[in-house]
Amino acid sequence: MPAIAAALALAALTPSATTLSDEWATTAWAHPVAAAPVRTAPEGSARTIARLHARTEMGSPEVYVMLSQQPDSRGRMWVRIRLPGRPNGRTGWVRRATLDDTQVTHTTLVVDKHALTATVLEDGRATWRVPVGVGTARSPTPAGRFYVRELIKLKPATTAYGPYIYGTSGYAKLSEYPGGGIIGIHGTSQPGLIPGRPSHGCVRMRNADVRELTKRLPIGAAVRIRN
Repeated sequence: MPAIAAALALAALTPSATTLSDEWATTAWAHPVAAAPVRTAPEGSARTIARLHARTEMGSPEVYVMLSQQPDSRGRMWVRIRLPGRPNGRTGWVRRATLDDTQVTHTTLVVDKHALTATVLEDGRATWRVPVGVGTARSPTPAGRFYVRELIKLKPATTAYGPYIYGTSGYAKLSEYPGGGIIGIHGTSQPGLIPGRPSHGCVRMRNADVRELTKRLPIGAAVRIRN
């Protein structure tokens, strides 16, 4: 009984986390304002697993999705963020003061690798769907929860990547994305291969579709890739 009472007392003193993003109908994000440590728990004594960085590999302002927040034992607010980079799916905690103002999007892109489609959802409701190309069996497009970090307009628009390329927080074993192994969402110079599995890990769209996507998919939007 004393052990149970102690556990209940500790639970009563431990602050509960407040959800900021469901990564479906609502996704909150922010740019970093300091190269602060990312920790395993919302405490300054927790182990450091990464550091915030100001720019993406392509030089765009970096983006971090804010999953939840809670105060530490000293009343300082911490935020659990989703981390871009390998291995995919990592999260960690940073002080709220190390992130800029909160931005919110209600848009999500769902890529279905089986159906070879990409669907835009607004507030959880499907509003637009197009065929896509994904990775081959040897260079698959990883499944998971990711988000949009940047949008780059390409000049000329007749390259292998089409007129635009989105950079996401996900990474593949191989990728044709200019900055390295990033899972990109972009156009193509080979529209006849869509729908299909022609890529090294990126998600390819027909050029007209990726142009339309830029009107629908904002920075910070959640991206879910399903098997």
